[in-house]
Amino acid sequence: MSAVPVEEVAAPMAVEATSVSGANLARAFVAGEEWALEELYRDVSSLVYTMAVRALGSEADAEDVAQQTFVSAWRSRERFDPERGDLRGWVVGIVRRRIADALESRVREQRRLEAVKDAEPIKRSPVDDAESVLLAYEVEALGDPRNRIVALAYYDGATHEQISERLDMPLGTVKSHLRRGLIQLRDRWEASHVA
Repeated sequence: MSAVPVEEVAAPMAVEATSVSGANLARAFVAGEEWALEELYRDVSSLVYTMAVRALGSEADAEDVAQQTFVSAWRSRERFDPERGDLRGWVVGIVRRRIADALESRVREQRRLEAVKDAEPIKRSPVDDAESVLLAYEVEALGDPRNRIVALAYYDGATHEQISERLDMPLGTVKSHLRRGLIQLRDRWEASHVA
């Protein structure tokens, strides 16, 4: 009896072990199996990213939207119904909503910038100057890197993307730090003005 080379036996087994049917992948994904998220990511991440780049025209925004898409899919996986469609199509629907949100956010930001640009200059009083000094102190008290991110955004007028590039940080991290920093500032400001 002749021996069968190991490669001939192992190769078909490897293919069977890595190929997962769409229905099995969907069930495992809904059940919270992390390998299913990894498999889904490998399958559709390039499509998600390409859709976002084409719609938004910015690689940084596309990366942010792609990340939001997979986080949203994972967090809402229990809502996916395999009877209504396939998992890949469901993720494409999520990325479309995230792209629409990003475009809407751009429009709001543009309107806000135009309103600020068209506004009358504000005359400052000594009280305003004292509050500016207090605000600068509170921004510094946020600690690194939040204080740098808030300072770049509000004193220098840098965009999220510019801050991300300047500090060599992911865009999502910059946005998170900025949001949390502003919440901290608001809480401190309200606490200091209650007395």
